[in-house]
Amino acid sequence: MSGNHPDSGRTSRITIRLVVIQILVFSLLITLAGRLWYLQIRNGDQYTAEAASNHIQQVVAPATRGSILDARGVPLADNETRLVVSANRTDLMKMKDKGKTVLGRLAGVLGLKPEEVAAKVRLCDAKTPKPCWAGSPYQPIPITDEATTQQALQIRERQEDFPGITAEPTAVRRYGGPAGSNTAQVLGYLSPVTDEEITKAKDSHTPLMRSDQVGRSGLERQYDAELRGKAGVTRYEVDNLGRVIGKAKSDKAVPGAAVVTSIDARVQAIAERELDQAMKDARKEIDRNTGVPYKADSGAVVVMESKTGRVVAMASNPTYDPNAWVGGISAKDYQALTGKDSDYPLLNRAIQGQAAPGSIFKVISTTAAVNAGYDFNGNYNCSSSYSIGNQVFKNFESKGYGSIDLGRALEVSCDTVFYDLAYRQWQKDGGNNPKHPADWFYKTAHQFGLGKETGIDLPNEVRGRVPDREWKKRYWDANKDAWCKQGDKDDSYAGKIAKENCESGMRMRAGDSVNYSIGQGDTLVTPVQMATIYAAISNGGTLYNPTVGKAVVSPDGKSIREIAPTSHGKLPFDARTRDQIDAALAGVATQGTAAWRFGGWPQKQIPMHAKTGTAEVYGKQTTSWFATYTADYTVIMTISQGGTGSGASGPAVRNIYNALYGVDEQGKIDDKKALLPHPEAKLPKVEKDGTIEAQPLPSPSPSPSGSESASPSASASPPEPEPARREDDDR
Repeated sequence: MSGNHPDSGRTSRITIRLVVIQILVFSLLITLAGRLWYLQIRNGDQYTAEAASNHIQQVVAPATRGSILDARGVPLADNETRLVVSANRTDLMKMKDKGKTVLGRLAGVLGLKPEEVAAKVRLCDAKTPKPCWAGSPYQPIPITDEATTQQALQIRERQEDFPGITAEPTAVRRYGGPAGSNTAQVLGYLSPVTDEEITKAKDSHTPLMRSDQVGRSGLERQYDAELRGKAGVTRYEVDNLGRVIGKAKSDKAVPGAAVVTSIDARVQAIAERELDQAMKDARKEIDRNTGVPYKADSGAVVVMESKTGRVVAMASNPTYDPNAWVGGISAKDYQALTGKDSDYPLLNRAIQGQAAPGSIFKVISTTAAVNAGYDFNGNYNCSSSYSIGNQVFKNFESKGYGSIDLGRALEVSCDTVFYDLAYRQWQKDGGNNPKHPADWFYKTAHQFGLGKETGIDLPNEVRGRVPDREWKKRYWDANKDAWCKQGDKDDSYAGKIAKENCESGMRMRAGDSVNYSIGQGDTLVTPVQMATIYAAISNGGTLYNPTVGKAVVSPDGKSIREIAPTSHGKLPFDARTRDQIDAALAGVATQGTAAWRFGGWPQKQIPMHAKTGTAEVYGKQTTSWFATYTADYTVIMTISQGGTGSGASGPAVRNIYNALYGVDEQGKIDDKKALLPHPEAKLPKVEKDGTIEAQPLPSPSPSPSGSESASPSASASPPEPEPARREDDDR
């Protein structure tokens, strides 16, 4: 009997399903086989290596950071062993409360506030306020480096209460302040490396480990690669349960090199104290222009070897304790260093502080005038005032000295002589409609090295400013719209100035040129720039790159790389002009505006040269400048809102020289009291094992100025003759 049986249809459907399942199974087997081939054959080596690395654990031993030494081998920065309590953030984040309970318990043991400890372990980002952790989240984060032995024992013996917390003896940075010196801005500070820095340095000669700390400013940053050394890494083979089953290849830690500087800790201490005392004394004086005491809110001093450009001392005020950064900085200390009311002590005002130079700029104007064809020994009228159109420019205290040469103009700091020279040259250049201006006064400033970095081996040096025609044009382009808008709506004096700037601010006007000739107007310089210039006048004209580093010594002492002085140019004068300026600056110290500060100085044995400066700053009190040099040293001091040049800075600079040369109050030289009568040419002795022998430092003793001093040779300034007191220089 023919026909379709119900069972035959069901059998066909089952058969089809089996075939489909077989095809799917076969396809899965082919896919699996292909994947196995890909993993085990084609990329087998890669995954084998990755699998092996999963069973390797690394223990990093940070390298001992190299020391920073002064010129006599005395440590300015070295290391000491402290008990450091650290938190493993990875472990804390695995806890239900993200480690809050553990950190609170830890705060109780350490005697800290819970919120202070919590702030230490939060990661830095754009929204997180400081302090926070800027380093890798996977490395131990230090909570304190001042733990007591008892606190460390509590943590180690009660590990069940402190999971993720360690207390171990660790080498940490120490800034010892030898002879009472601080040297904060020159030395800089350290902080943990970031992931970005690790990535950036990955293929360099100095790769970074997560445990590294790097220099953030000063010498710590400039010579970080040399100082840091190379961390040691021990690799252990572990099984899946984390048990050590063997030891793999390990790299020993390589200590960092030592950096020997040209800083003399004794001179540094005196420079810092004298600057601080000068600022305190300035605040006791009444500003005759404002009727209130001088603010003397900041200052800087540079002591430089005249023949090499090496920095013997560099101080900036206000200052700070660099040890505040060791082991992580507290919120209170960070606010004190960076807040709006902090006066920004992290700034190194010797290389980052900019101000109009006032009359210490006149050595540049004198050179420019001679190069422009004016006779150094010619007759120039030092009148009490100078008029250009309806504008009157006065000499300081309206004094006049009659017909004088340029040397005498420098001695008495006669403004009107330089006003006249600048105005005559401005007219020669075409006045308001120049075609091919020679611009001697601006070109000469650039040749003296202004408007660019000196090349000092410290980071973040600023350039200052020469307000030449190119700068005037750029400045006008950036501000003309605002000036024009203000000039259209404002009928006040400020509005009239804005309107004038709108219409002619791109031009080099007569008033701009005469103000510029005495270091006023828009000119900006740094103390280290002026130190470089005056050192060059002293040594015959060579502009040296200022240097703080003197040599890099390997840990074993077998390699010593000396850092030789290098030049970046020559001053644009001939030997005759140099000698004339040199003689005039000697006259400033003996019969000019600085004579009342150098009374009794042994001029025959140690010829002193000086130039005073008092710079006006719109909306502020005057800035004090004092530039000096001998054949050996150049000393520049400036005090913002501190008053006149020799008035505010003079006594401090004199005391620094007294200490260097051992000059007593009667002007006699005592070689036994002289700290550094000649620059230290030799490097400190390096022993066979690489250690550097440091010469002993004398005990500090009070200085006559009232501040602490490292040597009794820092004697007081001579009595100030009142009649000569106001013969300070002009603006």
